[in-house]
Amino acid sequence: MKKERLIALVLCASLCGGSLSACGGGGGKGDGSGHMYGGALQNDPKSLDPQYASDPASATVIKNMYSGLMMKDSSGSIVCCNAEDYDVSEDGCVYTFRLREDNYWFFDRNDDDKIDEDEYFPVTARDYVYAFRRILDPKMHSPYARDFMSIKNSERVLEEGYATTGLGVEAVDNRTLKITLSYPSAEFLGLLTTPAAFPCNEDFFISTKGRYGLDDRSVMSNGPFYVRQWFYDPYGSNNILYMRRNEINMREGYDVLPTFVSFSIEDSEAEVRQCFKDEETECFSTMKVGGYNPKKYSIKGQMATTLGLAFNPDDKQYSNLSLRKAVALAADRAALEGQLGGDLKPAYGIIPPAVDILGRSYRELCDDRQYDEFDTARAVELLAKAKSELKVSSLESVKIIVDSSTIDSRYLHVMSQKWQDYLGIYIGIEDLTTADFNRRLADGDYSIALYPLRGAYNSGLAVFDRFESEDCLRAAAGDSKCCEMIMKCPSADGLVNSYSSAEKEILGQYGFIPLFYKNSYLVANDDNEDIIYDPFTGSIDYRIAKNYS
Repeated sequence: MKKERLIALVLCASLCGGSLSACGGGGGKGDGSGHMYGGALQNDPKSLDPQYASDPASATVIKNMYSGLMMKDSSGSIVCCNAEDYDVSEDGCVYTFRLREDNYWFFDRNDDDKIDEDEYFPVTARDYVYAFRRILDPKMHSPYARDFMSIKNSERVLEEGYATTGLGVEAVDNRTLKITLSYPSAEFLGLLTTPAAFPCNEDFFISTKGRYGLDDRSVMSNGPFYVRQWFYDPYGSNNILYMRRNEINMREGYDVLPTFVSFSIEDSEAEVRQCFKDEETECFSTMKVGGYNPKKYSIKGQMATTLGLAFNPDDKQYSNLSLRKAVALAADRAALEGQLGGDLKPAYGIIPPAVDILGRSYRELCDDRQYDEFDTARAVELLAKAKSELKVSSLESVKIIVDSSTIDSRYLHVMSQKWQDYLGIYIGIEDLTTADFNRRLADGDYSIALYPLRGAYNSGLAVFDRFESEDCLRAAAGDSKCCEMIMKCPSADGLVNSYSSAEKEILGQYGFIPLFYKNSYLVANDDNEDIIYDPFTGSIDYRIAKNYS
C-alpha cells in the first residue's frame, strides 16, 4: 500500500478515536456514510480556481470543494443550492437571488482538528459579484467568458475594455444578488450550476498574491470538503491531495456523507487503473471499459462524446466541399448495426445523447435520423465533381488520425472499407496516443481526424462552443452564429429548435461528419453507491457517496 494511503488512514484513525470502524470498513455497513474514500487523480490539478481551471483533475477537486447558487438534482432538474430562492422579472432579464445564511467560507489555518471561529465566515452576494467580474475580465483569459455573454455589458467589458464594475451583476445587500441580462436566455440558469459560477472572495483572492488556487494555503472552501494537504513533486511518487469533510457547511438537505477523500496523484490512466486494482481507490473514469466484469463492478456509462470526422481546412484535397460531402453521403453507419454493443452508437447529429434539456435527453426530443443523408449514387456524383474541381483523375490515399484511448478503431475500419467499396477511395486509419493526437491537431499535421467532440458542461451550447474555440473545428462551422442564436433563446422549450437549427447549419458545411456517439464510464467497486461522475467536466463528486463494505 502506498505511503500516502497509510498517512490518510493514520489521520482517519486519529480523528475517529483510534478506531477505523467509524471511517468506512465495518462502520460503513449502516447507512453507508462516514467512509474515507480513496481516489486517484490522473495528473496534478493545474489550478483549483473555478473561474479558470478546466482539466479533469482540477474539476474533481473543485466539485468537491465549492458550491454555487444553483445545482442539478438527480433527475437533471435545476434547483437551489446556496440560493434560498430566486425571482425572474417578467421580461426574463433580471434574476434576483436571496442567499442562504448558512453557507460559509472555511479556511483551514490549524494543524489540529478543532475549527476556530476565525476560520469561517458567511458567503455573501459580493463573492458572486467578484466571481463574475473575474470571469469577464479580459486580463484573466477565463475559458468560460463567452458562456456568460448574456450578462448586461459583458461584451463591452470583454472586448472594449469597459470596467468590470459596469457588469449587470450587483450585490443589493449581503444576502441579495441581482443579475441583469441583455436578453432573456434559457441557458442562463444551467450556467449557474457550473463551476465557473462558484463564488470567489475578493479579500482572500488578493491575500494570495497571485497564488490563488495553486497550493493548499491559497484556497478556501464553501462546499462539502476542504483541502487539508496538497503535495506534488513531479519527480516523486508520494503525491497526494487530501480533503476533509467541511462540517461547517453541512445542513438539512445538503448532506455530506464521506468523512474524507484522499487522492493520490498519478501520471497516467494506466497508473490510475493500477490504483484501482490495488484497491487504493474505489473508482475511476475511463473511455474504455474492457476487462471489467459488470457482475463484479458497478459500471455506468454516459454517451457524452460525439466522434466525428474533422477535416484540415488546408488539406489540398479535403478542403474541397464536394469531396467532403461525398464522404458524408457514403458513410454507411447502418453497416455497423448490431456490432457496436453498448459502448458506441451510430451518430447522425452533433449533440450526444447525454446532453439533456430539463432532465430529458435532447436526442429523445430530437431524433438525429432526420439528418441521415446516406446516398451512394449521389456520393459518386459528388466525387466526380470534386475530381473535376481539383483537376485530378484520382485521389491520393489519406489516413484518419485517431486517439486510441477513445475508440477501438476496428469499427472505423468497417466505415473505411465502405468508402472504398462505394467511392473507390482509400481512407486508412492511424492510431495515436492522446499526446501525439493532440500534437498533430495543434500542428495541423493531418488530413482527417476522428475528433472527440464533447462540451465543457452539460449543454448543447457548450458543444457548439467547441466550433468557435477549437482551431481544428472553426472551419467546420464557417460563419455560423449558432452559439449566439442559442444563447438568445428565451425558453427551454425553444432550445430544442435552436439546437436542431444549429446542428443543421453546421452539418451543412460538411466540415464535421458525426460517426459515433461514445460512452464515458465510471467504474467503481460494487459496494459503493451515489458516486456521481460528470462526463463533460470529468469530475467525480463524492458528496453523497455511500460505501457498504
